[in-house]
Amino acid sequence: MEKPKKQVLLFYCVESEELARKVAAESNCIQLQSINWRSFDDGFPNLFINNAHDIRGQHVAFLASFSSPGVIFEQLSVIFALPRLFVASFTLVLPFFPTGSFERMEEEGDVATAFTMARILSNIPISRGGPTSLVIYDIHALQERFYFGDHVLPCFETGIPLLKQRLHELPAADNVCIAFPDDGAWKRYYKQLQHFPMVVCTKVREGEKRIVRLKEGNPAGHHVVIVDDLVQSGGTLIECQKVLAAHGAAKVSAYVTHAVFPKQSFERFTHKNEEALDKAFTYFWITDSCPLTVKAIANRAPFEVLSLAGSIAETLQI
Repeated sequence: MEKPKKQVLLFYCVESEELARKVAAESNCIQLQSINWRSFDDGFPNLFINNAHDIRGQHVAFLASFSSPGVIFEQLSVIFALPRLFVASFTLVLPFFPTGSFERMEEEGDVATAFTMARILSNIPISRGGPTSLVIYDIHALQERFYFGDHVLPCFETGIPLLKQRLHELPAADNVCIAFPDDGAWKRYYKQLQHFPMVVCTKVREGEKRIVRLKEGNPAGHHVVIVDDLVQSGGTLIECQKVLAAHGAAKVSAYVTHAVFPKQSFERFTHKNEEALDKAFTYFWITDSCPLTVKAIANRAPFEVLSLAGSIAETLQI
């Protein structure tokens, strides 16, 4: 007998509205709910959860986007309020856990902001159904999964199944080879992609410069897809592309789950003129974990968005 599906009430932040609508469209068990995101004159949040009385005894979720420090406080205020409204269970979906991407504790005085964020989230009040389920996609530093306390249950998901599905749809799917920009990316993803031939690059330091070299594998003649969890400026991907092309790759594409692209650095990848196309990426797949980026690059080649909506809808049934 099939287990009955749970009905979920999904709240969302302003940035994530489009993704929330896609998630709700994936399942008739998910109903969107709204919050009035207002501010007082001094800039501090003046928030109101609509229909607060009606969510008692219901399974409730919140779709967050911590794209900048400025939006985190108002969302945390809501995240801490929802479990206390006598809900049956509470799930926080934070597709991109942002603070740890450059965390290197190299000397006394470095502040571990990812650890701080994990401690804050670990103090979300327990709902009537128990600890909060915290859903994160492709967390950057794998050790960060151990930063969370026992008051939350982190559920780590990945965008790789979306990439695999898209690769199988390509006209020459049997000629795809996966490249990893460094050992970290290889460790993270090789098990999920092991039925593809693989190439591993490595970053070596020469004086002040970081240079990308081919460490193992042969990209010659293949459509090579560089796979990583996130992109910031994109410098490593560009260096990788040059190395792969120099070793005979027929085409080079890229996939990252989280397209952060501060200061519009995605501009480096857009197809602007015909001459540069031989150096360009054929495809650049991203997910909608960073909604502001998705808005900014709307339909610009070579970018293509693989939506996490279906995966999030499934995860809300756990």
